[in-house]
Amino acid sequence: MSLAARYLEENGIPTVVVAAARDIVETCGVARLLFSDFPLGSPCGEPENIAMQREIVGRALDLLESATESRTTVQSPFEWHAGDDWKAKIFTQEQPWKDEEETNEWLARKELYRNLKQEGKV
Repeated sequence: MSLAARYLEENGIPTVVVAAARDIVETCGVARLLFSDFPLGSPCGEPENIAMQREIVGRALDLLESATESRTTVQSPFEWHAGDDWKAKIFTQEQPWKDEEETNEWLARKELYRNLKQEGKV
């Protein structure tokens, strides 16, 4: 999404990105970012919380109108209703949601990709 926003901006179409992965989106250099400190996949608010979702989209539209500098980031004031426990699962090397079989399959796919890349097939 960030790269698409940059392309649109370069071609005269203003954008605002609503995202939950602040570091990634800021590194891509988007013009306007509304950051929600929520689990990935939910930057516009909690599922079925229509009032929150509308407020976040409204703030994004306000940012589109009010940002005066490039690379403007604004943080959403909302908090995830279930707390921050989701962060412990995401920001860990262990990845406790994966069992040993899933981990081994992922490592095998990763090795296959490396081999294909070395052979110039990817």
